Amino acid sequence: MSGKREKYWYLSLMAPNTRGPGYSWLDPSRLYCNAEALQDCATDLLEPFDASEIDVVMGIDATGFILGPVFATILKKGFLTVRKEGGLCVNTEDEPYVDYLKTEKRIQLRSDAFPEGTRVLIVDQWIESGGTMQAAINLVERLKGKVAGCAVVAIEYNTHPKSKEIMEKYKCSHVIPPHLQPQIDNHYLESFKTFEAGEAGYAFQP
Repeated sequence: MSGKREKYWYLSLMAPNTRGPGYSWLDPSRLYCNAEALQDCATDLLEPFDASEIDVVMGIDATGFILGPVFATILKKGFLTVRKEGGLCVNTEDEPYVDYLKTEKRIQLRSDAFPEGTRVLIVDQWIESGGTMQAAINLVERLKGKVAGCAVVAIEYNTHPKSKEIMEKYKCSHVIPPHLQPQIDNHYLESFKTFEAGEAGYAFQP
C-alpha cells in the first residue's frame, strides 16, 4: 500500500476466527506481517507516550513479544519479558490470573528485573477481560516499579469492568476508533465480510 493512508487502515487486515470455540475471536497476525501496517500501528500506539518518561518496555508472553520489541527499538529502550509459568530458569515473582477463556494461569517476572522506580511500558496484543494485564501491572508494582503506561491493539471495556478500571487508573493506548469500539465489544468487525467472501488474499503480499 503506497501513498497517503487513512488513520487505522490496518485494522481491516485482522482476520476472523475460523476454528471455533476455544480460540480468540480474531487473528491480528496479518497486520504484523504487513510492513506498513506494523509501522503505522506502532506509531499510533506510541503517540501518547514520551520516550523520556519510559525506562524499559515489557511484553507479556506471548503476543506482547511481537509489538514489544518494535516499540523498544523505536523508543531506543531495552525489552523485558513477562513469561508464562515455567518459562524462566531464574528466581521469579509469580502472579495468578484468569484469562479471557476463564482459565486459571500464572505469569512470571524475574526477581531482579529492574531497580526501584523504573518506569515500565507494558505491551500486549489485547485487553479483553483485563486479567492478564492486571497481573503484569501487579508484578511491576510488587517490584516497586512504576507503570508508565499500557499499550495494546484493542481494549474491550463495555462488558469487562476490570478493563475499564485499568484504562481509568493508568495511561493506556489502543488503536480502536470510537466508531469501531462497538464492533470490538461485540466480537465482529464489518471488515470480516472481506474474508467471508474469500477476497482477503494472502496474509503476506510482497
